[in-house]
Amino acid sequence: MAKNSFDFPVNFKDTWQSAILSDCRAAFCPEPGLILRLMTTREKLTNATYDSLEAMMQAYAGEAVRMAASEHGIKLDYSTSSIAELENILNSLTPVENADLEWVTKLWGGYFGEVFRRRYDAEWTMSVYPGGQLAVPTLEIGGSRIYPLLKVQRRLTMGAGENLASFFDMAIKRLDAVRPLTN
Repeated sequence: MAKNSFDFPVNFKDTWQSAILSDCRAAFCPEPGLILRLMTTREKLTNATYDSLEAMMQAYAGEAVRMAASEHGIKLDYSTSSIAELENILNSLTPVENADLEWVTKLWGGYFGEVFRRRYDAEWTMSVYPGGQLAVPTLEIGGSRIYPLLKVQRRLTMGAGENLASFFDMAIKRLDAVRPLTN
């Protein structure tokens, strides 16, 4: 494969996606109008600036929906029943490399949290997990707190005993008892 002066592959079809760059000079581009290096979705989400924690978690959840369909052939729709499908996806990903754990946790934890948020019209906040030292994305639901990213991280690191579907069922029974669903 030919290389340009920046040592990027010239064949973008397999390795790089392409997009239009308004001021691409022929000396630096294999084809005028192409960006030499586009960030991966992971890099885009990680490096993006978000207006709010909610916007960030929705972006990660949206990417989880896309990846579930494209990489796992599963349609996630933010429904209660989709949690079993999420559990199947996480089961197929385990074990996760330490280098990928934060990314995978944010991706699937964002989706898991969005299912709760949409069901209860909850709000994303940052709070310290009891006994912890760092603030983490948390859902405030009628005076209760849910830590969806921590639950997903536990599922990824501790295995199927931390089943998300079982946790979700237990949590919604308790939440429904104190806070009926919003319409």
